[in-house]
Amino acid sequence: MVEPTALPPLTDNETINFLLIGSDKRPGSSYRTDTMVIAVVWPKEGQVSLISIPRDLWIYIPTVGMQRINTAYQSGEITGYAGGGPGLLKDTIAYNLGIRIDHTAMVDFNGFRRIVDTLGGIDLPVACAYTDWRLIDPSYDPENEDNWYLYTAGPGLMHMDGDLALWYARSRSKSNDFDRGRRQQEVIRAIYSRALSGDTLTKIPQLYNDLNTLVTTDLGLADILKLAALAPGFGNADIRSYYIRPPVVSSWITPGGAYVLLPDQAALQGLVTQALTASAQAQVNETITIEIWNGTASDGWDALAASRLDYAGYLTRLGTPDRRDYARSVLIDLTTDQDYNRRALILNVLGFTLDQVISMPDPNSTAQFRLILGYDYQPCFQPEGLSP
Repeated sequence: MVEPTALPPLTDNETINFLLIGSDKRPGSSYRTDTMVIAVVWPKEGQVSLISIPRDLWIYIPTVGMQRINTAYQSGEITGYAGGGPGLLKDTIAYNLGIRIDHTAMVDFNGFRRIVDTLGGIDLPVACAYTDWRLIDPSYDPENEDNWYLYTAGPGLMHMDGDLALWYARSRSKSNDFDRGRRQQEVIRAIYSRALSGDTLTKIPQLYNDLNTLVTTDLGLADILKLAALAPGFGNADIRSYYIRPPVVSSWITPGGAYVLLPDQAALQGLVTQALTASAQAQVNETITIEIWNGTASDGWDALAASRLDYAGYLTRLGTPDRRDYARSVLIDLTTDQDYNRRALILNVLGFTLDQVISMPDPNSTAQFRLILGYDYQPCFQPEGLSP
């Protein structure tokens, strides 16, 4: 197979680009980086793009050749590449995706559990019920099949400790790597929300002392404090989500018999270019506030709808419903100009039809729309394609 041509640099100096890595590293064993998410931050625009990279992506690794991307880190460590594992993975991403990585942070399974537990757990809106095999207890032998049971998460707002969050982010026996990428971004968003709440940001020096041994990173305390100063200006509605998945990649068997994901170079460049471009539509959407009433007896469904609208860049707030027995979901347009196109975009995000709109202009309302959820509301959604 012919080696692909390096992509031209697609990042500029207006962004800070982070690579978040999850590894299965264990003492005395080889390991791979099975979770890779790039976070592109625009400090001036107040926007973030998350890009999930599948572990089986078949790409060119400098000094190695064509290989799965999840082998790059360990190859860099073993061969003494300049900058070690992070150096080779950074260069691999620059070559194949055109993205300059400024900082890396890697955590293993135990480190991830401890970080989530140190934060007091996370509240994660699980919009789509997910069922997979789970160990009865983390201390049990995973090699004994009697120690596993089928566990279902959601739908609903779930409080997760470190072990449950790790299960939700890693499991794929009943799904695939692409669905796992979606769930991993959900967990990242929930951790970020938890970090912004309460007094977490004021405790950063103490948290750094407690947790720095769990994370392999080039970020020092001074760097983290500088970034933390930016954090209050970014909410989940400012985060856009992208996933390298079909049709950008397709399954392929290498001459050696390995099952990998082969990228469509033009489609990959198009996806990355979109993710690396600050969004004008996002700046429009963040001027729109949607108040959400949970008109059903299913607790937490308002948080699920808020998460869905967050992915599309809308600001949300949870209101108190006048009752909890609505049969049908409706979107009430409270704006004075009743713009059809603005309304249609929101309907599309929610999967609603035009007959679910109620026009009720209110010049005194601090929200532009009110969403009332009824028993017909379908909480499950796919986030790809929702980013503004």
